[in-house]
Amino acid sequence: MKNVHVAIIGLGLIGGSIGLALKGVGEPGWEIVGYVRRAEAASIALSLGAVDRAETNLREAVKGADLVIIATPVLTIKQILSQIASCLPHGCIVTDTASTKVEVMRWAEEILPPIVDFIGGHPMAGKEAYGIQAAEAKLFQGCAYCLTPAKRASSDAIDKVANLVKKLGASPLFIDTEEHDNLVAGISHLPMLLSAALVSVTTKDSSWDKMSRLAASGYRDLTRLASGNPEVNAHICLTNRQAIIHWIDEFSKELDRYRQLVGARDDMVMQNEHLEEALAEANKARQKWLDKT
Repeated sequence: MKNVHVAIIGLGLIGGSIGLALKGVGEPGWEIVGYVRRAEAASIALSLGAVDRAETNLREAVKGADLVIIATPVLTIKQILSQIASCLPHGCIVTDTASTKVEVMRWAEEILPPIVDFIGGHPMAGKEAYGIQAAEAKLFQGCAYCLTPAKRASSDAIDKVANLVKKLGASPLFIDTEEHDNLVAGISHLPMLLSAALVSVTTKDSSWDKMSRLAASGYRDLTRLASGNPEVNAHICLTNRQAIIHWIDEFSKELDRYRQLVGARDDMVMQNEHLEEALAEANKARQKWLDKT
């Protein structure tokens, strides 16, 4: 792909990092244009070198684009698709970076014209910091990058997006939309809510002032995800309700099992044996996962 006009809509952590990664590759003839609502964010993106040009007019940003990457909170994607649908050139490829895919794919099918190819995307990368200031070129290095092509997407468009993912340093992983949303609900969305819930229950307690002085690395590690972008996380939950509720219910059952192990009135030695067995099982399962990563 030469002489390519890439439009990145949304220059937060993900959009900004994509821009930095593509600029780092230095493809000849590629122009990276970023769309942001605020002039201040546009100035920061330009100063960081995340884009060649920044626009605060959405239609101008995608005018003549070969590739459009939507990197905004998921509930805004429907409106963005509606705003750009009529001005996308023939053969334009549109993709996104949202953490949920079922709703996004439905919106794309309903709104985008048949002259446009849509390939849903979700990089399995991120951090608790957000905004263009947190963007980094190596954010996607070595990560899985989920792709969910629309039914009518051409094989050529799919190949181009897969190659783009590789340029970012990630590995493309083609996956069914419903399966994607269920799986990430368990390993991404549930942990985010658990992190937020732990912060809520502890900081609201009357003893938090003293408790906070004792909080160290364990508390910090478990509550890291609560520092994520509230708007992005709320949008994720509202577009993946069923799968997230399923995993909350499953977690509640497992937490209740641990509650019973801790609260059992058995002989102390026997109680310790059962609890230690459960903890060892979790320890072994996590180590097995770590060995594969």
